[in-house]
This record gives sequence, structure tokens and C-alpha cells, in this order.
Amino acid sequence: MIKQPTYIDLGEARQVLAEMGVELSERQMKRAADMDANGMRKLPFFIDPIEGKLKIEKQTLINVYRQRQLEAESRFTCG
Repeated sequence: MIKQPTYIDLGEARQVLAEMGVELSERQMKRAADMDANGMRKLPFFIDPIEGKLKIEKQTLINVYRQRQLEAESRFTCG
């Protein structure tokens, strides 16, 4: 059975990250969701078509952090 996506807003995303040990201020979270000069976001937030608010899929947010961790571990060398 396919799990239904869970869409969360900025505050909820900040809480999910805090539960993972990543403490961000509201300003830092908003900056990660805002588009830069090239129209890119640091995290894959999108504008909810009904509410008009920024949202992200919860598991996607977790996966982004997990992927970066795996990339860092693969580049790590001892000695």
C-alpha cells in the first residue's frame, strides 16, 4: 500500500527538523523556503494551490537531510 503524502507548512517543517536535532529559527526556515535570484529554493517547498502558503512533503524533507548525510559519509575518509 502506498503511503499518502503529508504536506506540512514552514512551522511544521521547522518542528520536524527540530525533532531530528536541526534547530532553526523562523527566519532561517523562511530563508530556506524562499526563492533565490535564480528562482531556486534550498528546500523543495511549493505554494499550496488552495491556501497559497508554502508547503513541503514531510518525508521529502526528511529524505533531503538523509541524502546529504549519506553523501557526506561517502566522501569521508579515515586517515
